[in-house]
Amino acid sequence: MKQLEKIIDKIGAYISYLNIVLIMLICIDVFLRYTFNTTEKWVIELEWHIFALIFLIGASYTFQHDKHVRVDLFYQNYSEKNQLIVNILGNLFLLIPWCIVVIFVSYKYANVSFSYREVSSDPGGLPARYIIKYAIVFGFLLLLAQGILDTIFKLQKFRRA
Repeated sequence: MKQLEKIIDKIGAYISYLNIVLIMLICIDVFLRYTFNTTEKWVIELEWHIFALIFLIGASYTFQHDKHVRVDLFYQNYSEKNQLIVNILGNLFLLIPWCIVVIFVSYKYANVSFSYREVSSDPGGLPARYIIKYAIVFGFLLLLAQGILDTIFKLQKFRRA
């Protein structure tokens, strides 16, 4: 379990460097657009591909470090034991099933895209659109793994409480 946590942590740390790449790419794009009144379709598509990677693959890292957005009207006032119950039930009945559904659906979606070597529909767009579609599968596999690890950790903590 610790090995998997380390892997997710390292992947998340590495993927965070894509933020720098994205910022640089956007700055170059804005500079070219406003200075030379030009841009390329592939640059715009690359921007949203990189953002998608940051979001999809970074989700498990964010969840691991408990930095995800939590809408809690009551949660903060719960005892530690009740918070554990909410987290365990949320993982078991929301996070884990949702990850499984997205993995199966997106895997089929990516395979179809790969089978006919899908490319951007825009002239001058990026080739191999199926790569970003497989990133959906990979991102949700990582999130599923982290969700299972988190559930196990919280169950152990609940038993000790």
